[in-house]
Amino acid sequence: MSELSLPTFGSLPNRLLRLYAGLALYGVGIALQIRSYLGGSPWDVFHQGLSVHLGLSVGAWIILVGAAVMLLWIPLRQRPGVGTVSNVVFVGLFADAAMWLLPAPGAPVVSWAYLVAGVVVTAAATGLYIGAGLGPGPRDGLMTGLNRLGLSIRAARTAIEVTVLAVGWLLGGTVGVGTLVFALAIGPLTQFFMPRMRPGA
Repeated sequence: MSELSLPTFGSLPNRLLRLYAGLALYGVGIALQIRSYLGGSPWDVFHQGLSVHLGLSVGAWIILVGAAVMLLWIPLRQRPGVGTVSNVVFVGLFADAAMWLLPAPGAPVVSWAYLVAGVVVTAAATGLYIGAGLGPGPRDGLMTGLNRLGLSIRAARTAIEVTVLAVGWLLGGTVGVGTLVFALAIGPLTQFFMPRMRPGA
């Protein structure tokens, strides 16, 4: 049995509202952390590295990588939902829009404010979109698919994120203190927000 088992509650309109609010906030959280210039999450180091090395925006790479990761779902027998497809399309768009709107931090305190806000917003967004119960994001689905094959969630997540972090760093993505802050804080913060962001909470 999977280690992740989340009940879903609420009407479909309510769940859709939570899904798309969560995806929008997720894009904002990504943008805040990247614009802090203190280091992104492992996946966003990877997306940033692809952008630096191959061109296109970070948001475009979020979309393209998400679509490619979904192909890995086929041998894992994972089934996408409307939330999965929406995640692939909209998170990258929201991230690019937020990065375009956010001013560059002019002082270290602003960089740190961006970083802290980015991690907190990402955790809250995760609670919203997963709590909607309309399908995991492509990257989360890869993790849960590996879990169904017998790999623990911890081992699956660690293996995936260490791999994308290393490749992203080699491609020129920004690894820094923000990457460490994200790694240490995202789990406890997501655990805090998950029960509070579900419909009916």
